[in-house]
Amino acid sequence: MFAARYETYAISLYADEAAKWKKHMMGARWHDKVEGMELTLDTGRKLISTPTDISNDPSLAGKADVIILAVPSFAHGQYFEAFYPYIKAGTIVACMPARSGGDILFASKMKEKADSLAFVGFETLPWACRFTEWGKRATILGTKGQILAAVTPESEATRAIATLQGLLSVFPAVEKSPNNLGISLRNPGQVIHPGVMYGRWCSEKWDGKPLAEKPLFYQGVDDFTEKVLLGLSDEVQDVCRKVEALVPGFNLKDACTLHRWYLDSYKGQMADDSTLKLSMNTNSAYVGLTHPMNPVEGGFMPDLKYRYLAEDVPTGLCFTRGLAELLEVPTPTIDKVISFAQESLGKSFLVDGKMTGPSLGETRAPQAVGIHSKEDFFKMAKIA
Repeated sequence: MFAARYETYAISLYADEAAKWKKHMMGARWHDKVEGMELTLDTGRKLISTPTDISNDPSLAGKADVIILAVPSFAHGQYFEAFYPYIKAGTIVACMPARSGGDILFASKMKEKADSLAFVGFETLPWACRFTEWGKRATILGTKGQILAAVTPESEATRAIATLQGLLSVFPAVEKSPNNLGISLRNPGQVIHPGVMYGRWCSEKWDGKPLAEKPLFYQGVDDFTEKVLLGLSDEVQDVCRKVEALVPGFNLKDACTLHRWYLDSYKGQMADDSTLKLSMNTNSAYVGLTHPMNPVEGGFMPDLKYRYLAEDVPTGLCFTRGLAELLEVPTPTIDKVISFAQESLGKSFLVDGKMTGPSLGETRAPQAVGIHSKEDFFKMAKIA
């Protein structure tokens, strides 16, 4: 999308992915006359473009006026560290999505340069999208009506959001959120992905045997899973209200319920938005999307190490659970889902009701960076 209009570089630090991507993109075949990358928009139109380069060289960050990080959130720290020596003052760095605690991680990795940069934390991706041919073709299945973004420092908000809106075009509308804690707690991925995975694959719902077909992910949400999702969402709201009670005048209105998030993000794309379950079941952007599954003898088994648990629990739910612990807010549903996830992943975050597990350093829980009181958290988050 961006390379069709601007000088654009794609950077991947993952193994030899950049070289493979570049080779695959340029490898036109007799039956495929497209040279470059092809994007099918949800309007039916197609864009074809070729980036200036695809590389694993982080020094290219020094050329950029805007850097958009659309990699798994567990890799954000790696990219920030790699870009640090080269990034220039005034660069806008946007994480799509930032997940939870992204601003704190960015500041810690950029050190003295942080104050000269604009960090933009997006609540989510602008689109529901999938690649249709690796390194060559992708399809936008649905575009969100609006998405929120918070900017640090706040003085850069107008410039940063205007620039990113221009890159994304008319939709989604990028709306300014007043603070990054609101983005961190609003984070829909921390609720949707782990919640739906738990709702389908916990011991109460699954006997451990292969399935004949891949079950639908969003469209397959049932009453049990809806109850899990509502429980997670309500506990996030409990954390929000506790922060607002402790800090008079601090506004976390953007950290809304999950149902409200669907109403804001997918307006007009849901046939029935009267409940959370129906908002997910009837969302046109989700048609046909299935649970992550691995083929085995006799059918399919769930991939319980997929990013829905491996990313969204450590960089999302663990942040909220850690903050809840500092604020002494009970989180029984979050605890169940984290316990399920850590067992599935072979990790240990939550031990005896405390965020003290040996895998805690892999998370964005406040305790992972030495924060052990609500006062220390407010200071680190620049909340007066």
